[in-house]
Amino acid sequence: MSPSVNPPQAIGTVVVWTVTASDSGTGPLTFQFNVAPPGGSTVFSLVRDFNAGTLSSGVWTSLPFAWTPTIVEGTYQIQVVIKDFTSGQIASQTATFAVTPLATGGPPAVAPTANPLVAMFGAPSCAAGSTMRVVFQEQSLSKPATTTTPASCHPPTTMNFEVAGMYPTTAYNMYAQTITGGHAVNGPTISFTTGALPANVPFPQYKKVVPPDSQADSAESVLLLAPLQFGDGTNYPAVATNLSGGIMWYYYPNSAGHFEVLTRPLAGGKFLTIQNAPAWNPASVEGQVLREIDLAGNVTRETNTGIIQQQLLAMGATDAAPCNSIPSQPPLGAACLGYFHHDAIQTLPNGQTAIFADIEKIFPPFTQGDTTGLLVDVMGVMIIVLDSNWQVTWYFDAFQHDGGGGQLDINRPAVLGETCTSGMSECQTIFLLGPGVSPQAKDWLHANSLYYQPQDGSIVWSSRHQDWVVKIDYDNGSGAGEVIWLMGQDGDFTFNNTYGDPWPWFSHQHDVGIQNGGLGPLTAFDNGNTRVSPPPLGLGQPGCQPDDCNSRGMALTVEETCSGTPETCTGLQVTPVLSASLGAYSQAMGAAQLLPDDNYFFLAPFVPFSRTVTGSSSIEILPTAGTDTGTQVFNLTGLLSYRAWRMPNLYQPPTT
Repeated sequence: MSPSVNPPQAIGTVVVWTVTASDSGTGPLTFQFNVAPPGGSTVFSLVRDFNAGTLSSGVWTSLPFAWTPTIVEGTYQIQVVIKDFTSGQIASQTATFAVTPLATGGPPAVAPTANPLVAMFGAPSCAAGSTMRVVFQEQSLSKPATTTTPASCHPPTTMNFEVAGMYPTTAYNMYAQTITGGHAVNGPTISFTTGALPANVPFPQYKKVVPPDSQADSAESVLLLAPLQFGDGTNYPAVATNLSGGIMWYYYPNSAGHFEVLTRPLAGGKFLTIQNAPAWNPASVEGQVLREIDLAGNVTRETNTGIIQQQLLAMGATDAAPCNSIPSQPPLGAACLGYFHHDAIQTLPNGQTAIFADIEKIFPPFTQGDTTGLLVDVMGVMIIVLDSNWQVTWYFDAFQHDGGGGQLDINRPAVLGETCTSGMSECQTIFLLGPGVSPQAKDWLHANSLYYQPQDGSIVWSSRHQDWVVKIDYDNGSGAGEVIWLMGQDGDFTFNNTYGDPWPWFSHQHDVGIQNGGLGPLTAFDNGNTRVSPPPLGLGQPGCQPDDCNSRGMALTVEETCSGTPETCTGLQVTPVLSASLGAYSQAMGAAQLLPDDNYFFLAPFVPFSRTVTGSSSIEILPTAGTDTGTQVFNLTGLLSYRAWRMPNLYQPPTT
């Protein structure tokens, strides 16, 4: 085990570990990294789960493991566990690493991080039972002060915070605020000047189409955007801006060919991301890694498809085999787990995380109307729940619930007939196409958002290609995954069409969530693909009216009475609260959010601004009483983005 720098090092220092090992077996060797905090603890927490190393001249080398201590000083234990999953052999080794505080005496201290817009703030210890936070503000006093998330005091060690939400090349004052029994005491003020935005990062530009007026939600003043890779191969950073488009935070892994999707902001200044990176299958790096990162961009936890496959197989999930273990001419019934995609959430109880994974499975000829006479590759989905240490505890495999009769129906193809072939830009890697298989994989479900319903412990997810929102029996880990209801056109719900909408239901929707802690309404970005398609499926072009051809921001009240088994739900009705045209058609992606002032925020992310430019519109809607429409009170346009959120600061994300 070799660190990139020798101890001791100050809090916030990035330490890159390289581990080498030899093995007489066939391998490959995989490497897991765990960390135990100072104070003599032998309780290790997972930081990176087993990932395959590389072999050269008989020596296996781990992928570089970058570890950054940010909480407390002291002597850490860094453990590597090495396992040959072929033979089952396992070995481990532990090293220690001493970390020194930033605040070495009485006054606090501040230091830059690898991100020029993020500072590391250290303060002397505070009394047990109290909390501390950092207050920071521009020295010009032109904008209100911001506070970090309070942290519990843990004497005798110092308190340390990542400070973020600052503009480039700007001077700030900051101080620690200790709170005891409701009484706040401010520490000494120190200054910090942020760096410039790096010239090698392609930052997006934004334009105010509708500046926020007096009816806009000024408290949710931070806009967090997750841009996507463009057709020219440019990777853009995830950014946070003010409502004028001024950048105040970014995340950019800054490695050639790298790509990430920021799926959710987390409380306290962390984020879940799905990233391209090596895992166990050398055929692809697309969507192979799930990472939790902090404000400075440090990876605080990581897992990958390879180790998730192993855990699922051990639980009996036969559809989760490694894709490179399937013969090039796959047999009937062959199935594999390919990549993570679209969404990961951490709103489940006890720090659990849920994520989508793609499942491909080989079905008989003529499945879903295929006419080639060959075997058919169908793309499904698995929802995987991880515990607080990112080990699999529960899963839902759509192919185990595909028999129709109130469940999913394998014979109901994608509403608009969507398929994927190798190399299609809108599809990720397809693994099972080959000899004896129809050349077009059926993109059956295309799941794109997850929501945990706290009232009954269920999981709600959005199926773009079925035009359905699906509620499944998770029951906080005890459920069998049965479908409780299907919402959408031809689903289980009655739509109370109060306003006479010619097409009341959403279609190809994104970012479905139930607001107000699960009490409602249900919000969705209605892309409208089926609605704007030609008859007989939709209203069609050019016959549809202008508003009918646009994507919509939707909110629905949901009435359901479920008792006993999931199949005994009655009174399934939805009533529109909002179905507002957003002024443009976005064929893919999107976001929806209820703001604290009861306005709604939507991201229309795939809007053609011109014949050559496609981008995103971040839109706030003020509802009009007595109607399902509203007025735009904010619209900021810019780079195409996958998803977006409005937040008061980077430490307090939305709860859906």
